[in-house]
Amino acid sequence: MSTDRIPISKEGYEKKKAELDHLKNVEMSKITEQVAEARAFGDLSENAEYHAAREKQGELQAKIALLEDQLGRAYIVDRSNLPTDRVVFGSKVKVIDLDLDDEEEFTLVGPGDEDYDRNRILTSSPIGEGLIGKKVGEVAEIQVPQGMIKFRVVEIAIAED
Repeated sequence: MSTDRIPISKEGYEKKKAELDHLKNVEMSKITEQVAEARAFGDLSENAEYHAAREKQGELQAKIALLEDQLGRAYIVDRSNLPTDRVVFGSKVKVIDLDLDDEEEFTLVGPGDEDYDRNRILTSSPIGEGLIGKKVGEVAEIQVPQGMIKFRVVEIAIAED
C-alpha cells in the first residue's frame, strides 16, 4: 500500500466511510453466513459452494483493506482556501484540446467524488496529474492509453459542487 496522502472532500470522505461500514457490517456478515452454510455440506475438498464463498470473502476483505488504506491516508481539504492561479485539487479547469480544437471542462476531485460522466476526475488520474500545477495559458502534454494529448488551460475556478 502507498504512503502518499490523498486529498479528499468532506463529502467524499463520508461516502467512502459509509461504503466501508456497509461492507464490514452488512456484506461481510452475508458472506460469513454463506461460508458457514457451504461448510455444512460436508467434504470441503470437493465443495464448490464453499470455495466460491471463500473466494468472495477474500475479495471482500481486499476491498475493505483498500478502503481502510485510502481513509487512513486521506486528508480533508477546505476548498475555501484553495488558490485559483494554478490547477489544484478542487479546481474546475477549462481546457482546449489542441489536437481536436475542442473545449473541455474537468473538476479535479479525490476518491469518492469521481464521476467520469460529469468530468469529475481523480487528481491521481493521468489527466488530473498532468493538469495539477498548470496555470492559465500553459500547455499540459499528457500521456493517456490512447496516446499523447495536449491541453491548453484557459480558465481555472474553484468547483462549486
